[in-house]
Amino acid sequence: MLRLPRITVEVPVLGVGTKPADYEHLAAYADGLRRPQGLHMTLLHIGILEDFAADVADWTKGATDPAAATVKTADWLRALPVLEGFSGTAERLVLLGGGRVSGLEVDVPQGVRDFQVSLVQALHELLDELRVDNPDDFILSSRALGYRYPRWRPHVAVGKPKSEGHPNQGREEKGGSRERSDSWEIRPINVEFGPSQIRNRQLLPGPGDSLP
Repeated sequence: MLRLPRITVEVPVLGVGTKPADYEHLAAYADGLRRPQGLHMTLLHIGILEDFAADVADWTKGATDPAAATVKTADWLRALPVLEGFSGTAERLVLLGGGRVSGLEVDVPQGVRDFQVSLVQALHELLDELRVDNPDDFILSSRALGYRYPRWRPHVAVGKPKSEGHPNQGREEKGGSRERSDSWEIRPINVEFGPSQIRNRQLLPGPGDSLP
């Protein structure tokens, strides 16, 4: 069965630390580290475009045609502004996705947070054009969008949690701090990001296209 691609607005990770060993060191905290070349930070998750359009059609009780919603959303995505590359810092590894994923919690510049907020505001404007009322409720209930929390948490997924937990979990760390069960302090590490991009942009339908 053909697996439809997910659409996200994201920034690719260009580098973690100053040398490969800096990223490889995270294997002490997470299993199955992902390839460095595929790391990214999601700014806005749209999901499978056809599913998003179906959610819109269902929410509007058919007032918005799913094929029209798909094309309009694709046009909207292509018109989004681009965020320039930036640097962030990670000092903690956290559990994500209900504890199934380990990720770097990244401290990003305020301008990045402002850009992410602008994307959500733009999504509200798109939903208004698609005749979606109560957009906040729609965003949190749409299965395609997949939002579980109203606040964005900058992070980069890097692997899976260790099956038996980190060896330092629950132990006293230098300075008297104690690790939380859902996160671990790590040596501060710099993370470089490239300009924002649309994942699977090449698969978006073109203007005037229609779905079968």
